[in-house]
Amino acid sequence: MRLYETLRPLIFRLDPERAHGLTIAALKAAPRRPPPSFAPELASTLAGLRFPSPVGLAAGFDKHGEVAGAMLALGFGFVEVGTVTPLAQSGNPGPRLFRLREDAAVINRFGFNSHGQAEVLKRLSRRDRRHGLVGVNIGANKDSGDRIADYAEGVRRMAPAADYLTINISSPNTPGLRQLQDEGALRELLAAVGDARSADGPPVFLKVAPDLAEHEPGQIVRAALDYQIDALIVSNTTVSRPPLRSQHAGESGGLSGAPLRPLALDALRRFRSASRGQLPLIGAGGIGSADDAWERIRAGASLVQLYSAMIYQGPAIARRIAHGLAERLRQAGYRSIAEAVGTE
Repeated sequence: MRLYETLRPLIFRLDPERAHGLTIAALKAAPRRPPPSFAPELASTLAGLRFPSPVGLAAGFDKHGEVAGAMLALGFGFVEVGTVTPLAQSGNPGPRLFRLREDAAVINRFGFNSHGQAEVLKRLSRRDRRHGLVGVNIGANKDSGDRIADYAEGVRRMAPAADYLTINISSPNTPGLRQLQDEGALRELLAAVGDARSADGPPVFLKVAPDLAEHEPGQIVRAALDYQIDALIVSNTTVSRPPLRSQHAGESGGLSGAPLRPLALDALRRFRSASRGQLPLIGAGGIGSADDAWERIRAGASLVQLYSAMIYQGPAIARRIAHGLAERLRQAGYRSIAEAVGTE
């Protein structure tokens, strides 16, 4: 943390996207290390997968599957790469990434910039799978004539290299994508995903938006259960704009970071209520401390993911939150994370 606090002013002088690219390059060049060990009470099982820590890295940081091993070594219990599209695409024009320093937030409008499935599959196929869990977040190409077919193709192609797959239909930066959360379109999509899954393939998660009408969590949960989705990730970035202080507050795109916290927490509670505990939930959005993670777990999340907070606090955040969660488990008298899920 102290080292990152020293470096952060220098990093923040750079354009955000350039700084991110340099970070990825540095991680690729760093010596390879094994993942750290975690307190045994932090381990849990979801969809048949054993997670050594409930603190994961959300999609968006390692878009192209280049540094998953490095992030596991830095203390994330699991890493989600992507979003990966069938064909390579450059995404939206820049500038498309903005730091809202006064708000500890980020706005992005990348639009699924991706090296494409073939390139990411090649990289992930070379990793040592004994060193940790890596999920692949899949999406559709912006100019696709059949987005549902794109998702089915992603499931088929990326399954061999993924410990789990995430169907991302909740990014606000690809026009019309969130319409796939509508009940009829969602059921058509999940049916196609189900047909593309193999019996021995990885679990499939669904990532949803926080900007949903009152009735939509129930519809999404019913469809997910009907089509045997293994978990929901709640939630993606928001297009809403709570009060913000930064000069970039008016930029279009998805808002993440601290201002998203109450909206994502409310969405998690709504999905927990709608699912009545029948569908595992993964909490994401605005998590920046052990208290935030603990609140999300007690609200019903079996695992949590973060990304934006790492921009402000550095990569040690994952181990720091994991340590804090272990302390809270001991203070509350729980023997495992699973015992604390949904206890608020």
